[in-house]
Amino acid sequence: MKILSVASEAYPLVKTGGLADVVGALPAALSEHGVQVTTLLPGYPAVMKAAGGRAVYRWRDLMGGGEARLLRGEIAGHPLLVLEAPGLFARKGGLYAAAAGGDWPDNWQRFAAFGQAAAQVATGGVRGLRFDLLHAHDWQGGMAPVYLRYAQAAVKSVLTVHNIAFQGQFGAEVFPRLGLPPEAWSIDGVEYYGGVGFLKGGLAAATAITTVSPTYAREILRPEFGMGLEGLIAGRSAELTGIVNGIDPAVWNPRSDAALCARYDEADLARRVQNKRAIEQQFGLDEAEGPLFTVVTRLTWQKGMDVLAGALDSLVDMGGRLALLGSGDEGLEQAFLRAAARHPGRIGVRIGYDEALSHLLQGGADAIIIPSRFEPCGLTQLYGLAYGCVPIVARVGGLADTVIDANPAALGAGVATGIQFDDVTHEGLTYALRKAVSLYGQPARWRRMQQRGMAADFSWKTSGAAYAALYRSLVSA
Repeated sequence: MKILSVASEAYPLVKTGGLADVVGALPAALSEHGVQVTTLLPGYPAVMKAAGGRAVYRWRDLMGGGEARLLRGEIAGHPLLVLEAPGLFARKGGLYAAAAGGDWPDNWQRFAAFGQAAAQVATGGVRGLRFDLLHAHDWQGGMAPVYLRYAQAAVKSVLTVHNIAFQGQFGAEVFPRLGLPPEAWSIDGVEYYGGVGFLKGGLAAATAITTVSPTYAREILRPEFGMGLEGLIAGRSAELTGIVNGIDPAVWNPRSDAALCARYDEADLARRVQNKRAIEQQFGLDEAEGPLFTVVTRLTWQKGMDVLAGALDSLVDMGGRLALLGSGDEGLEQAFLRAAARHPGRIGVRIGYDEALSHLLQGGADAIIIPSRFEPCGLTQLYGLAYGCVPIVARVGGLADTVIDANPAALGAGVATGIQFDDVTHEGLTYALRKAVSLYGQPARWRRMQQRGMAADFSWKTSGAAYAALYRSLVSA
């Protein structure tokens, strides 16, 4: 079976978040199930530099964006297609926003062209390339199922929602330039509150919809999580599936991770202290008896970072320390930097992102704090489990699906892997932090939690099988 995976980023070529990790891991995860995944990416400068490839198709003018070529190459040993469209993707700045901030004003054109090209490739429009199914990711890939639908193509499609908060909404004035028939401007098409919705259109058009955890699939049926799309999703609930993400053990493995000062397994957790000492040195933290917490995230409201910022004085009063790696809202960045200035040696902050440092933080910190208001799946808690860095998580989305709360029953049975809490408020988070400090003071229990998390299988083995089964059910139907 041949699948065309349509996404705006994929590790290791280009990454802004967890979407890239998932898209990058899918080809290997599915190959053992007899599924060959070809990944289609936009030709950003980083992708063009790393991927190369040979041209197999040309467009004289792709959706008004000028000349474009389809290049054929490889990503981590698996098939790769790159849409080289200099007028759309060859630019400095972020993937979706200019360096000075603000979305690229032609994002509608960039990712509509991407979706249109994907649909053409999926349906055999390029000689030598034919696929059984198209798998699109998030709003950036959402127009691909739309173009398949209105071309009345036989190829079926899956749309995975990684985060429904990002929807790709544009003004009504772009609709005439999308190359869609008039009937696409409707409640069953791409029209969305008087404008054009790329994710909305994809949700309406795709043969099947998946989210990145079972709990998130249930949550987005409700207004507080559905972000305005809960009605559409409820109407398509029979086609909705939640498949939890996995992690790549070749990349995230404390037994072999070159980013760690000391590698270890669940039988040799004492070696983690060498990584802790390295974190303390890099973040200017004092050595102390209490737990070392870490945060590796975007500093945003969704991630509950405003609540954490308000709880830092309490965290220090409990005897905890914090090493934070992240960037995002300027106000939150400044709040954490001020907290570090108030508590020198107890709180260290690094604004930005560093892949190797994120591995070291998981390999040396005692616990990772993830107080998200909503979290479709989350990967950092999975990395924490794999590295013996106990997750402290809000009970939402994939966090609820992957962390076993250290309640009395779970502790008694020896199955707890982390700490969950319900209210993303100062009181709720402070309660969870106190609980963590208390459990950390019980070394035998804490060690069992670490070992239980490290023994869990969060590789792509199970999730890959679930995707393969979904693909086959759609193709056979």
